[in-house]
Amino acid sequence: MKMAQTTKWLMFADKFENKKPSSQMSKMDCVIDFIVFLLVSVGYVIEAVHHTLFGHPEKDLNEELAVITGGGGGLGRLLAMRLVRLGVKVILWDISQESLDESTKIIEAMGGWCKAQIVDISRREEVYKAADEIRSKYGDVTLLFNNAGVLSGRALLDTPDHLIERSFNVNVVAHFWTVKAFLPKMIENNHGHIVTIASMAGHVGIAKLIDYCSSKFAAVGFDEALRLELEVMGIDKVHTTVICPYFIQATGMFDDVNSRWVGTLNSNDVADRIVLAVRRNEKMALIPWYFSFMLAFKYIFPWGCTSGFLRRLVPDATPQHILPSPVTTPSIQKQAEMNFNNNNNVNNNNIDKETELIKRMSTAVDGERVL
Repeated sequence: MKMAQTTKWLMFADKFENKKPSSQMSKMDCVIDFIVFLLVSVGYVIEAVHHTLFGHPEKDLNEELAVITGGGGGLGRLLAMRLVRLGVKVILWDISQESLDESTKIIEAMGGWCKAQIVDISRREEVYKAADEIRSKYGDVTLLFNNAGVLSGRALLDTPDHLIERSFNVNVVAHFWTVKAFLPKMIENNHGHIVTIASMAGHVGIAKLIDYCSSKFAAVGFDEALRLELEVMGIDKVHTTVICPYFIQATGMFDDVNSRWVGTLNSNDVADRIVLAVRRNEKMALIPWYFSFMLAFKYIFPWGCTSGFLRRLVPDATPQHILPSPVTTPSIQKQAEMNFNNNNNVNNNNIDKETELIKRMSTAVDGERVL
């Protein structure tokens, strides 16, 4: 009880701020403002230590309504299976009807409530239409898992332009559409949780993952900026959590990654950790946890140390694609020809290169993979 009262006091104190514009603040105002900041910060540190020593409070998810993008398989399916055990009603979004049918069958066999919709999240019109349908049929969504992701796994100059666009459209731009679709009702009800499945690649760069890393860096920034904006608005019951795991096994993206020193993660363990982070209202979950110390290493030591560490930790993230030597690196003209040919091949198969997602767990389009 005392810790709960302390938390409420911290939230109240943290909202204290000098309402004067910074240009009109006196020196005394600045000093007072800084002292309040220090006191509140100490309070948050004490609260974090208390939770570490005595455990985090966990919220009840029973009767919540969740949307999971990329729910046709992989991590999305595993999350759905865990959520229904907690009494959550789940709605799965994917572009593969076959995958959705399989996930739905598994979840209903567990006794869970599950619905599925074919939604290409890179198309905002489809997202908004599906969101309206959910509201009219099932009510307000209270949990949103932005889980879907794609990976090309090529050197930058070997990556066709449309795959770069797709990486951003699915891995981060789609988050804008899903959040805009469901956040207004969460704010109106002052109740909800938005979960961003990012990656450790959202904190460090890896060779042959330039488009993937860039999109995941953006996803991490999206979550942080959204959380701060909600706090500034005074919305204290709509939470956000960003999940940053290392390479995960058996999701179809990094099954053949060459990783040293740190083993790849079991997908079931990651799904368990994500659900726990949501129940605890954690702001960020690095998986494994000790990567937080490795991130500190990145910012403390010279670049040569960081580069050497990363190159040894992940010698090759996608062995199926060979990193070109400077002699074989394609010229701009050759790259343009490659993109032109790729675009023609896509068009000949009646596939919209900018928005059509590939079938889950496959390499159907230019060797790209999906989560």
